[in-house]
Amino acid sequence: MKALSVRQPWAWAIIYALKNVENRGWPIHYRGDILIHAAKTCTKKDYQLAREFCHSMGVVIPELISLRRGQVIGIVTIVDCKFSQVASGWGMPEQYHWKLENPREITPIPYIGRLALSVAEGLGIFEVPDDLVMEVAA
Repeated sequence: MKALSVRQPWAWAIIYALKNVENRGWPIHYRGDILIHAAKTCTKKDYQLAREFCHSMGVVIPELISLRRGQVIGIVTIVDCKFSQVASGWGMPEQYHWKLENPREITPIPYIGRLALSVAEGLGIFEVPDDLVMEVAA
């Protein structure tokens, strides 16, 4: 199954706080279910900036120490992708807004993900063996 690495606390927000847009610098043509992998790295500075943004959206995120990292934490459905020059809700300006629906928590799966910063780096999309997913998503 396809998976996407997302830094915390954004991964948490997708699954638990109805974050319905993933901001990326490139479009995605895939539509359907994708695993959300909570990346292993998260700096205190990045966490604090994300915390402030989430607060502005009316979302209180857990403390950094309690957020799962280096694990697949849920499944979400990608239903659309559009470039936007303006900010809107969870969407940042000058980004592709991947429209997300139907977030589902799963039993966490420890897994090494893959973050990517550009198309040349493989988009941050990777495959997780179906047998690992079927055990926890059934």
